[in-house]
Amino acid sequence: MPVPHVHVAIVGSGFAGLGAAIRLRAAGERDLVVFERAGDVGGTWRDNRYPGCACDVPSHLYSFSFAPNPGWRRTFSPGEEIWAYLKRVAERFGVLGDVRLRHDLLAAAWDGTVWRIETSRGDWTADALVSAAGALSEPALPALPGLERFTGAVFHSARWDHGLDLAGRRVAVIGTGASAIQFVPQIQPQVERLHVFQRTAPWIIPRTDRPLRPWEHRLYGRVPVAQRLVRSGVYVAREMIGIPFLHPRFADRLERIAHRHLERAVRDPQLRDRLTPRYRIGCKRILISNDYLPALTRENAELVTAGIREVLSDGIATDDGAERVLDTIIFATGFKVTAQPIAERIRGRAGTTLAEAWAGSPHAHLGTTVPGYPNLFLLGGPNTGLGHTSVLLMLEAQIGHVVDALAHLRATGGRALEPRTGAEAAYLAGIDRRMASTVWATGGCDSWYIDATGRNSVLWPGHTWSFRRRLRRLDPAEYAVT
Repeated sequence: MPVPHVHVAIVGSGFAGLGAAIRLRAAGERDLVVFERAGDVGGTWRDNRYPGCACDVPSHLYSFSFAPNPGWRRTFSPGEEIWAYLKRVAERFGVLGDVRLRHDLLAAAWDGTVWRIETSRGDWTADALVSAAGALSEPALPALPGLERFTGAVFHSARWDHGLDLAGRRVAVIGTGASAIQFVPQIQPQVERLHVFQRTAPWIIPRTDRPLRPWEHRLYGRVPVAQRLVRSGVYVAREMIGIPFLHPRFADRLERIAHRHLERAVRDPQLRDRLTPRYRIGCKRILISNDYLPALTRENAELVTAGIREVLSDGIATDDGAERVLDTIIFATGFKVTAQPIAERIRGRAGTTLAEAWAGSPHAHLGTTVPGYPNLFLLGGPNTGLGHTSVLLMLEAQIGHVVDALAHLRATGGRALEPRTGAEAAYLAGIDRRMASTVWATGGCDSWYIDATGRNSVLWPGHTWSFRRRLRRLDPAEYAVT
Protein backbone atom coordinates (compact mmCIF):
# COMPACT_ATOMS: atom_id res chain seq x y z
CA MET A 1 0.00 0.00 0.00
CA PRO A 2 1.55 3.37 -1.00
CA VAL A 3 2.62 5.76 1.74
CA PRO A 4 0.56 8.98 1.62
CA HIS A 5 2.51 12.08 0.63
CA VAL A 6 1.82 15.75 1.39
CA HIS A 7 3.67 18.93 0.55
CA VAL A 8 3.67 20.22 4.16
CA ALA A 9 3.32 18.20 7.36
CA ILE A 10 2.70 20.14 10.57
CA VAL A 11 3.22 18.59 14.00
CA GLY A 12 0.96 19.98 16.72
CA SER A 13 -2.43 21.69 16.71
CA GLY A 14 -2.01 24.52 19.18
CA PHE A 15 -1.77 28.17 18.25
CA ALA A 16 1.41 27.56 16.22
CA GLY A 17 0.20 24.54 14.24
CA LEU A 18 -3.29 25.80 13.49
CA GLY A 19 -1.97 29.27 12.74
CA ALA A 20 0.50 27.79 10.26
CA ALA A 21 -2.22 25.74 8.58
CA ILE A 22 -4.45 28.81 8.26
CA ARG A 23 -1.70 31.02 6.81
CA LEU A 24 -0.48 28.34 4.41
CA ARG A 25 -3.99 27.78 3.12
CA ALA A 26 -4.41 31.54 2.68
CA ALA A 27 -1.18 31.52 0.62
CA GLY A 28 -2.64 28.89 -1.70
CA GLU A 29 -1.26 25.73 -0.09
CA ARG A 30 -3.85 22.97 -0.14
CA ASP A 31 -1.66 19.89 0.24
CA LEU A 32 -1.00 19.84 3.98
CA VAL A 33 -1.72 17.80 7.08
CA VAL A 34 -1.60 18.53 10.81
CA PHE A 35 -0.57 15.68 13.10
CA GLU A 36 -1.97 15.86 16.64
CA ARG A 37 -1.15 13.22 19.23
CA ALA A 38 -4.19 13.98 21.42
CA GLY A 39 -7.87 13.49 20.75
CA ASP A 40 -8.61 17.18 20.18
CA VAL A 41 -6.88 20.32 19.00
CA GLY A 42 -5.73 23.06 21.35
CA GLY A 43 -2.19 22.36 22.53
CA THR A 44 -1.31 24.00 25.83
CA TRP A 45 -4.84 25.23 26.41
CA ARG A 46 -6.28 21.76 25.90
CA ASP A 47 -3.80 20.15 28.30
CA ASN A 48 -3.72 22.74 31.08
CA ARG A 49 -7.14 22.66 32.69
CA TYR A 50 -6.21 22.99 36.34
CA PRO A 51 -8.43 25.13 38.59
CA GLY A 52 -7.92 28.83 37.92
CA CYS A 53 -6.00 28.30 34.67
CA ALA A 54 -5.80 31.60 32.79
CA CYS A 55 -3.53 33.61 30.54
CA ASP A 56 -1.10 36.18 31.93
CA VAL A 57 -1.21 38.23 28.72
CA PRO A 58 -4.23 40.49 28.06
CA SER A 59 -6.93 38.87 25.93
CA HIS A 60 -6.83 41.38 23.08
CA LEU A 61 -3.15 40.60 22.51
CA TYR A 62 -3.38 36.86 23.12
CA SER A 63 -5.25 36.14 19.92
CA PHE A 64 -4.41 35.96 16.23
CA SER A 65 -4.05 39.36 14.60
CA PHE A 66 -6.21 38.10 11.71
CA ALA A 67 -8.96 36.76 13.99
CA PRO A 68 -9.87 39.24 16.75
CA ASN A 69 -12.46 38.14 19.27
CA PRO A 70 -14.90 40.91 20.25
CA GLY A 71 -16.51 38.62 22.81
CA TRP A 72 -13.70 38.08 25.34
CA ARG A 73 -15.35 37.95 28.75
CA ARG A 74 -12.41 39.37 30.72
CA THR A 75 -9.28 41.44 30.13
CA PHE A 76 -7.28 38.28 31.03
CA SER A 77 -8.99 35.23 29.63
CA PRO A 78 -9.43 31.90 31.43
CA GLY A 79 -7.93 28.85 29.75
CA GLU A 80 -11.26 27.29 28.77
CA GLU A 81 -12.22 30.43 26.85
CA ILE A 82 -8.89 30.53 25.00
CA TRP A 83 -9.27 26.86 24.05
CA ALA A 84 -12.77 27.52 22.75
CA TYR A 85 -11.49 30.52 20.76
CA LEU A 86 -8.76 28.45 19.14
CA LYS A 87 -11.16 25.70 18.10
CA ARG A 88 -13.62 28.27 16.79
CA VAL A 89 -10.94 29.95 14.68
CA ALA A 90 -9.77 26.61 13.27
CA GLU A 91 -13.34 25.79 12.25
CA ARG A 92 -13.94 29.25 10.79
CA PHE A 93 -10.86 29.04 8.56
CA GLY A 94 -11.56 25.47 7.49
CA VAL A 95 -8.43 23.70 8.77
CA LEU A 96 -10.02 21.16 11.11
CA GLY A 97 -10.29 18.79 8.16
CA ASP A 98 -6.49 18.90 7.82
CA VAL A 99 -5.97 17.63 11.36
CA ARG A 100 -5.22 13.96 12.03
CA LEU A 101 -6.01 13.33 15.68
CA ARG A 102 -4.21 10.68 17.74
CA HIS A 103 -1.29 10.74 15.32
CA ASP A 104 1.75 10.93 17.59
CA LEU A 105 5.00 11.70 15.77
CA LEU A 106 7.34 8.80 16.50
CA ALA A 107 10.14 9.66 14.07
CA ALA A 108 10.94 11.90 11.11
CA ALA A 109 14.02 11.55 8.91
CA TRP A 110 15.24 13.46 5.85
CA ASP A 111 16.20 10.94 3.15
CA GLY A 112 17.75 13.42 0.75
CA THR A 113 14.51 14.10 -1.08
CA VAL A 114 11.60 14.11 1.38
CA TRP A 115 10.83 13.77 5.06
CA ARG A 116 9.90 10.22 5.96
CA ILE A 117 7.49 10.42 8.88
CA GLU A 118 6.42 7.66 11.22
CA THR A 119 3.32 8.29 13.32
CA SER A 120 1.45 6.12 15.79
CA ARG A 121 -1.14 5.53 13.05
CA GLY A 122 0.98 4.97 9.97
CA ASP A 123 3.75 6.37 7.80
CA TRP A 124 3.77 9.48 5.62
CA THR A 125 6.18 11.45 3.49
CA ALA A 126 6.32 15.23 3.16
CA ASP A 127 8.37 17.80 1.27
CA ALA A 128 8.45 20.12 4.30
CA LEU A 129 8.09 19.48 8.01
CA VAL A 130 6.85 22.14 10.42
CA SER A 131 7.36 21.40 14.11
CA ALA A 132 4.72 23.20 16.15
CA ALA A 133 4.89 20.86 19.12
CA GLY A 134 5.35 23.77 21.52
CA ALA A 135 7.76 24.39 24.37
CA LEU A 136 5.07 23.84 27.01
CA SER A 137 3.97 20.38 25.93
CA GLU A 138 6.08 17.95 27.99
CA PRO A 139 5.77 18.28 31.80
CA ALA A 140 9.04 18.29 33.76
CA LEU A 141 9.08 16.14 36.89
CA PRO A 142 11.95 16.34 39.39
CA ALA A 143 13.70 13.11 40.34
CA LEU A 144 12.74 13.11 44.03
CA PRO A 145 14.19 10.23 46.06
CA GLY A 146 11.46 7.85 47.19
CA LEU A 147 8.70 9.23 44.98
CA GLU A 148 7.90 5.74 43.68
CA ARG A 149 6.90 4.56 47.17
CA PHE A 150 4.39 7.33 47.85
CA THR A 151 0.98 5.69 48.26
CA GLY A 152 -1.16 8.78 47.68
CA ALA A 153 -2.20 10.62 44.52
CA VAL A 154 0.50 12.20 42.36
CA PHE A 155 0.03 14.32 39.25
CA HIS A 156 1.42 17.33 37.36
CA SER A 157 -0.64 20.49 36.99
CA ALA A 158 -0.71 19.97 33.20
CA ARG A 159 -2.22 16.51 33.76
CA TRP A 160 -4.71 17.49 36.43
CA ASP A 161 -6.68 14.64 37.99
CA HIS A 162 -10.22 15.99 37.69
CA GLY A 163 -11.64 12.81 39.16
CA LEU A 164 -9.94 13.43 42.51
CA ASP A 165 -11.87 15.38 45.11
CA LEU A 166 -9.35 17.44 47.10
CA ALA A 167 -11.79 18.27 49.88
CA GLY A 168 -10.31 17.35 53.25
CA ARG A 169 -7.01 16.13 51.80
CA ARG A 170 -3.47 16.96 52.93
CA VAL A 171 -1.84 18.34 49.81
CA ALA A 172 1.73 19.24 48.86
CA VAL A 173 2.29 21.60 45.95
CA ILE A 174 5.85 21.40 44.66
CA GLY A 175 6.81 24.50 42.71
CA THR A 176 5.76 28.14 42.79
CA GLY A 177 5.64 29.08 39.13
CA ALA A 178 2.91 30.38 36.86
CA SER A 179 0.53 27.44 37.29
CA ALA A 180 0.92 27.13 41.07
CA ILE A 181 0.00 30.73 41.76
CA GLN A 182 -3.22 30.19 39.81
CA PHE A 183 -4.44 26.91 41.29
CA VAL A 184 -3.17 27.30 44.88
CA PRO A 185 -5.81 29.95 45.75
CA GLN A 186 -8.47 27.73 44.16
CA ILE A 187 -7.69 24.59 46.17
CA GLN A 188 -6.64 26.22 49.47
CA PRO A 189 -10.22 26.63 50.75
CA GLN A 190 -11.01 22.98 49.94
CA VAL A 191 -8.10 21.07 51.43
CA GLU A 192 -7.51 20.22 55.07
CA ARG A 193 -3.85 21.18 54.91
CA LEU A 194 -1.80 22.78 52.12
CA HIS A 195 2.00 22.73 52.02
CA VAL A 196 3.55 24.82 49.24
CA PHE A 197 7.19 23.87 48.62
CA GLN A 198 9.12 26.89 47.35
CA ARG A 199 12.69 26.71 46.10
CA THR A 200 12.96 30.34 44.98
CA ALA A 201 10.55 33.16 45.71
CA PRO A 202 8.95 34.55 42.53
CA TRP A 203 8.32 38.20 41.76
CA ILE A 204 4.57 38.80 41.81
CA ILE A 205 2.76 41.91 40.60
CA PRO A 206 -0.98 42.77 40.73
CA ARG A 207 -3.34 41.26 38.19
CA THR A 208 -5.33 44.10 36.63
CA ASP A 209 -8.18 41.86 35.54
CA ARG A 210 -11.82 42.86 35.11
CA PRO A 211 -14.91 41.72 33.20
CA LEU A 212 -15.40 43.30 29.78
CA ARG A 213 -18.67 45.19 29.72
CA PRO A 214 -21.57 44.64 27.29
CA TRP A 215 -21.00 48.03 25.66
CA GLU A 216 -17.39 47.02 24.92
CA HIS A 217 -18.58 43.82 23.26
CA ARG A 218 -21.02 45.80 21.15
CA LEU A 219 -18.38 48.36 20.22
CA TYR A 220 -15.79 45.79 19.19
CA GLY A 221 -18.37 43.81 17.21
CA ARG A 222 -19.69 46.81 15.30
CA VAL A 223 -16.50 48.86 15.02
CA PRO A 224 -13.59 46.40 14.65
CA VAL A 225 -11.08 49.23 14.36
CA ALA A 226 -11.84 50.09 18.01
CA GLN A 227 -10.59 46.68 19.14
CA ARG A 228 -7.52 47.02 16.93
CA LEU A 229 -6.74 50.34 18.62
CA VAL A 230 -7.10 48.74 22.05
CA ARG A 231 -4.84 45.88 20.96
CA SER A 232 -2.24 48.41 19.77
CA GLY A 233 -2.37 50.16 23.12
CA VAL A 234 -1.93 46.90 25.00
CA TYR A 235 0.95 46.00 22.68
CA VAL A 236 2.82 49.23 23.46
CA ALA A 237 2.19 48.86 27.19
CA ARG A 238 3.55 45.31 27.24
CA GLU A 239 6.63 46.34 25.28
CA MET A 240 7.26 49.00 27.93
CA ILE A 241 7.22 46.28 30.60
CA GLY A 242 10.07 44.62 28.70
CA ILE A 243 12.40 47.60 29.12
CA PRO A 244 13.63 46.62 32.62
CA PHE A 245 14.42 43.14 31.32
CA LEU A 246 16.58 44.46 28.50
CA HIS A 247 18.01 47.32 30.58
CA PRO A 248 18.06 46.20 34.24
CA ARG A 249 18.98 49.67 35.50
CA PHE A 250 15.34 50.60 34.94
CA ALA A 251 13.97 47.74 37.08
CA ASP A 252 13.59 49.66 40.36
CA ARG A 253 10.08 50.99 39.72
CA LEU A 254 8.70 47.57 38.78
CA GLU A 255 10.34 46.04 41.84
CA ARG A 256 8.76 48.69 44.08
CA ILE A 257 5.33 47.79 42.70
CA ALA A 258 5.96 44.11 43.53
CA HIS A 259 7.27 44.92 47.02
CA ARG A 260 4.20 47.02 47.84
CA HIS A 261 1.97 44.25 46.53
CA LEU A 262 3.71 41.76 48.86
CA GLU A 263 3.55 44.09 51.87
CA ARG A 264 -0.18 44.66 51.47
CA ALA A 265 -0.94 40.95 51.13
CA VAL A 266 1.37 39.49 53.81
CA ARG A 267 1.52 41.17 57.22
CA ASP A 268 3.68 38.55 58.93
CA PRO A 269 7.27 39.87 58.54
CA GLN A 270 8.84 36.40 58.71
CA LEU A 271 6.59 34.96 56.02
CA ARG A 272 7.02 38.11 53.94
CA ASP A 273 10.79 37.78 54.16
CA ARG A 274 10.64 34.21 52.83
CA LEU A 275 8.44 35.41 49.98
CA THR A 276 10.84 38.20 49.02
CA PRO A 277 12.94 37.47 45.90
CA ARG A 278 16.73 37.93 46.13
CA TYR A 279 17.34 38.60 42.45
CA ARG A 280 16.43 41.29 39.94
CA ILE A 281 12.87 41.30 38.68
CA GLY A 282 12.50 39.61 35.30
CA CYS A 283 15.42 37.22 35.77
CA LYS A 284 12.75 34.57 36.28
CA ARG A 285 9.28 34.81 34.81
CA ILE A 286 7.24 37.55 36.50
CA LEU A 287 3.93 36.27 37.87
CA ILE A 288 0.65 38.16 38.19
CA SER A 289 -1.82 37.37 40.93
CA ASN A 290 -4.05 39.05 43.49
CA ASP A 291 -4.99 35.96 45.50
CA TYR A 292 -1.89 33.72 45.70
CA LEU A 293 -0.11 35.65 48.45
CA PRO A 294 -3.24 35.98 50.63
CA ALA A 295 -3.85 32.22 50.25
CA LEU A 296 -0.49 31.51 51.87
CA THR A 297 -1.52 33.46 54.97
CA ARG A 298 -4.52 31.22 55.73
CA GLU A 299 -4.45 28.93 58.76
CA ASN A 300 -4.43 25.71 56.74
CA ALA A 301 -1.58 26.84 54.44
CA GLU A 302 2.16 26.55 54.98
CA LEU A 303 5.05 27.83 52.88
CA VAL A 304 7.94 25.34 53.01
CA THR A 305 11.36 26.65 52.00
CA ALA A 306 13.48 23.76 53.29
CA GLY A 307 14.75 21.42 50.60
CA ILE A 308 13.08 18.05 50.03
CA ARG A 309 15.25 15.23 51.37
CA GLU A 310 13.01 12.36 50.30
CA VAL A 311 9.45 11.30 49.67
CA LEU A 312 8.01 8.87 52.19
CA SER A 313 5.15 6.43 51.68
CA ASP A 314 2.82 8.87 53.41
CA GLY A 315 4.53 12.24 53.14
CA ILE A 316 7.67 14.27 52.54
CA ALA A 317 10.80 14.66 54.68
CA THR A 318 12.75 17.91 54.36
CA ASP A 319 16.36 18.84 55.01
CA ASP A 320 15.49 20.52 58.31
CA GLY A 321 14.39 17.17 59.75
CA ALA A 322 10.65 17.78 59.52
CA GLU A 323 8.20 15.24 58.12
CA ARG A 324 4.80 16.21 56.76
CA VAL A 325 2.02 13.65 56.41
CA LEU A 326 0.35 13.86 52.98
CA ASP A 327 -2.08 12.03 50.74
CA THR A 328 -1.64 14.14 47.57
CA ILE A 329 1.36 15.60 45.73
CA ILE A 330 0.81 18.08 42.90
CA PHE A 331 3.80 19.04 40.79
CA ALA A 332 3.83 22.59 39.45
CA THR A 333 7.33 22.21 38.07
CA GLY A 334 6.94 23.46 34.54
CA PHE A 335 7.96 21.86 31.27
CA LYS A 336 10.92 20.47 29.34
CA VAL A 337 11.62 23.69 27.49
CA THR A 338 15.31 23.39 26.60
CA ALA A 339 15.26 19.59 26.16
CA GLN A 340 12.14 19.01 24.12
CA PRO A 341 11.53 15.31 23.42
CA ILE A 342 10.53 15.96 19.80
CA ALA A 343 14.17 16.91 19.07
CA GLU A 344 15.11 13.28 19.73
CA ARG A 345 12.71 12.12 17.00
CA ILE A 346 13.87 14.29 14.08
CA ARG A 347 16.90 13.23 12.03
CA GLY A 348 18.59 15.44 9.46
CA ARG A 349 20.75 14.93 6.40
CA ALA A 350 23.61 13.31 8.33
CA GLY A 351 21.31 10.97 10.22
CA THR A 352 21.82 12.74 13.52
CA THR A 353 18.89 13.74 15.65
CA LEU A 354 18.15 17.36 16.33
CA ALA A 355 18.90 16.70 20.01
CA GLU A 356 22.35 15.35 19.08
CA ALA A 357 23.06 18.34 16.86
CA TRP A 358 22.07 20.71 19.62
CA ALA A 359 24.15 18.90 22.26
CA GLY A 360 22.21 20.42 25.13
CA SER A 361 21.85 23.92 23.66
CA PRO A 362 19.03 24.40 21.12
CA HIS A 363 19.80 26.81 18.29
CA ALA A 364 18.19 27.83 15.02
CA HIS A 365 18.60 30.56 12.44
CA LEU A 366 15.92 33.16 13.15
CA GLY A 367 14.61 30.67 15.68
CA THR A 368 13.11 28.75 12.76
CA THR A 369 15.55 26.76 10.60
CA VAL A 370 18.60 24.61 11.34
CA PRO A 371 21.62 23.81 9.10
CA GLY A 372 21.62 20.17 8.08
CA TYR A 373 17.84 19.85 8.38
CA PRO A 374 16.41 20.79 4.97
CA ASN A 375 12.82 22.01 4.81
CA LEU A 376 12.45 21.78 8.59
CA PHE A 377 10.79 24.74 10.28
CA LEU A 378 10.51 25.19 14.05
CA LEU A 379 7.68 27.34 15.36
CA GLY A 380 8.34 28.57 18.87
CA GLY A 381 11.94 27.51 18.32
CA PRO A 382 15.10 28.55 20.19
CA ASN A 383 15.31 32.19 21.34
CA THR A 384 11.74 33.05 20.36
CA GLY A 385 10.30 33.07 23.88
CA LEU A 386 9.26 36.26 25.66
CA GLY A 387 9.15 37.41 29.24
CA HIS A 388 6.85 40.37 28.84
CA THR A 389 4.26 39.95 26.10
CA SER A 390 2.35 37.61 23.81
CA VAL A 391 4.32 34.82 22.15
CA LEU A 392 1.71 34.85 19.36
CA LEU A 393 3.46 37.94 18.00
CA MET A 394 6.59 35.86 17.49
CA LEU A 395 4.70 32.85 16.14
CA GLU A 396 2.93 34.91 13.48
CA ALA A 397 6.27 36.33 12.35
CA GLN A 398 7.72 32.83 12.11
CA ILE A 399 4.71 31.50 10.23
CA GLY A 400 5.06 34.32 7.73
CA HIS A 401 8.71 33.36 7.32
CA VAL A 402 7.73 29.73 6.59
CA VAL A 403 5.29 30.92 3.94
CA ASP A 404 8.05 33.06 2.37
CA ALA A 405 10.56 30.20 2.45
CA LEU A 406 8.22 27.82 0.64
CA ALA A 407 7.37 30.54 -1.88
CA HIS A 408 11.11 31.08 -2.44
CA LEU A 409 11.54 27.37 -3.13
CA ARG A 410 8.79 27.44 -5.72
CA ALA A 411 10.17 30.58 -7.36
CA THR A 412 13.67 29.13 -7.67
CA GLY A 413 12.55 25.65 -8.70
CA GLY A 414 14.38 24.28 -5.67
CA ARG A 415 13.67 21.08 -3.81
CA ALA A 416 15.10 21.86 -0.39
CA LEU A 417 16.10 24.89 1.64
CA GLU A 418 18.24 25.23 4.76
CA PRO A 419 20.17 28.08 6.39
CA ARG A 420 23.85 28.49 5.71
CA THR A 421 26.02 27.68 8.73
CA GLY A 422 27.68 31.09 8.61
CA ALA A 423 24.34 32.90 8.59
CA GLU A 424 23.16 31.01 11.65
CA ALA A 425 26.46 31.55 13.47
CA ALA A 426 26.30 35.31 12.87
CA TYR A 427 22.68 35.41 14.02
CA LEU A 428 23.41 33.47 17.22
CA ALA A 429 26.46 35.63 17.98
CA GLY A 430 24.23 38.70 17.80
CA ILE A 431 21.73 37.13 20.19
CA ASP A 432 24.40 36.17 22.72
CA ARG A 433 25.93 39.64 22.51
CA ARG A 434 22.62 41.33 23.27
CA MET A 435 21.72 38.77 25.92
CA ALA A 436 24.87 39.56 27.93
CA SER A 437 23.51 42.89 29.19
CA THR A 438 19.96 41.74 29.96
CA VAL A 439 18.50 40.80 33.34
CA TRP A 440 18.58 37.14 32.30
CA ALA A 441 22.38 37.27 32.29
CA THR A 442 22.96 39.73 35.14
CA GLY A 443 19.95 39.26 37.42
CA GLY A 444 21.45 36.70 39.79
CA CYS A 445 19.02 33.80 39.36
CA ASP A 446 18.92 30.29 37.95
CA SER A 447 15.93 29.91 35.65
CA TRP A 448 14.39 27.47 33.18
CA TYR A 449 15.49 29.85 30.43
CA ILE A 450 19.05 28.50 30.81
CA ASP A 451 19.96 25.26 29.04
CA ALA A 452 22.38 22.51 30.02
CA THR A 453 25.37 24.47 28.69
CA GLY A 454 24.53 27.63 30.61
CA ARG A 455 23.22 29.51 27.59
CA ASN A 456 19.85 31.26 27.44
CA SER A 457 18.40 29.43 24.45
CA VAL A 458 14.77 30.25 25.23
CA LEU A 459 14.26 34.02 25.14
CA TRP A 460 14.51 36.71 22.50
CA PRO A 461 16.75 39.49 23.91
CA GLY A 462 14.81 42.37 22.44
CA HIS A 463 11.42 43.83 21.66
CA THR A 464 9.03 41.92 19.45
CA TRP A 465 9.18 44.50 16.68
CA SER A 466 12.89 43.84 16.14
CA PHE A 467 12.23 40.12 15.68
CA ARG A 468 9.28 40.73 13.40
CA ARG A 469 11.27 43.17 11.29
CA ARG A 470 14.11 40.65 10.99
CA LEU A 471 11.75 37.95 9.70
CA ARG A 472 9.63 40.21 7.53
CA ARG A 473 11.59 39.43 4.37
CA LEU A 474 13.57 36.29 3.61
CA ASP A 475 17.17 36.99 2.60
CA PRO A 476 18.12 34.45 -0.11
CA ALA A 477 21.82 34.93 0.68
CA GLU A 478 21.28 33.33 4.10
CA TYR A 479 19.96 30.07 2.64
CA ALA A 480 21.22 27.24 0.49
CA VAL A 481 18.72 25.89 -2.02
CA THR A 482 19.19 22.50 -3.66
